Amino acid sequence: MSDAAQPTAAEVRAAAEAVKAALDRHLEAVENRTGEDDPAVYDAFNALAAAAEAYDERLYDRYDEVTPFEIPGADDSLPPYAGPEEPNALSVLIRRDYAVVEPQRLLAQAQRIADLDPDEDRPANAPTVGASVHAALGVLFGEFEPDEIASRHKEFGLGEGDSTLWVSAADELPEPGEWLSVPFDQADPERVVCRFDVSSVFDEEDSGEDPDEVDELDR
Repeated sequence: MSDAAQPTAAEVRAAAEAVKAALDRHLEAVENRTGEDDPAVYDAFNALAAAAEAYDERLYDRYDEVTPFEIPGADDSLPPYAGPEEPNALSVLIRRDYAVVEPQRLLAQAQRIADLDPDEDRPANAPTVGASVHAALGVLFGEFEPDEIASRHKEFGLGEGDSTLWVSAADELPEPGEWLSVPFDQADPERVVCRFDVSSVFDEEDSGEDPDEVDELDR
């Protein structure tokens, strides 16, 4: 990079002051948050990430130095928003990953549910609930809402993986049944209003601990 293209010392200082202001804003939002998914906290988080990235770039360009921290950004993989300014409809796309960590617990819970409500129309050659993980998962997710399974996953022998929630803007609701055969094929990253990611990777980066020594990580 040429000297003419490098930021000035004043620009680096201004970027550092912007990080300080963003830190204060983020702390204030956290202290006054109204719930787990408070949009003010989310906005302050993104502002802090953007300010830290700008400072890091200017610091490197001017002094060939870097900062010792990195703030994971939830929107790093998304292009700039290009949807309607005032959406008339929205789609909420959710993905949650689980590992079957205790198959016997899962099978026992599914069998208990099946015993309470025997299905007389069940095909004779269908897998036995208490012996098939495939059948047990069908019973579990047929009985409970996804949010309840998320809150009780250990009870069902499941371990949490990553999860993400995208709120995508739309001009109008699709026709009934229009997308049911391919529910996730129409997701347009440019119409995502906001997203919320949960992953142990955030906590591993923030804690500085060996991930193999951490039993549970909560964002």
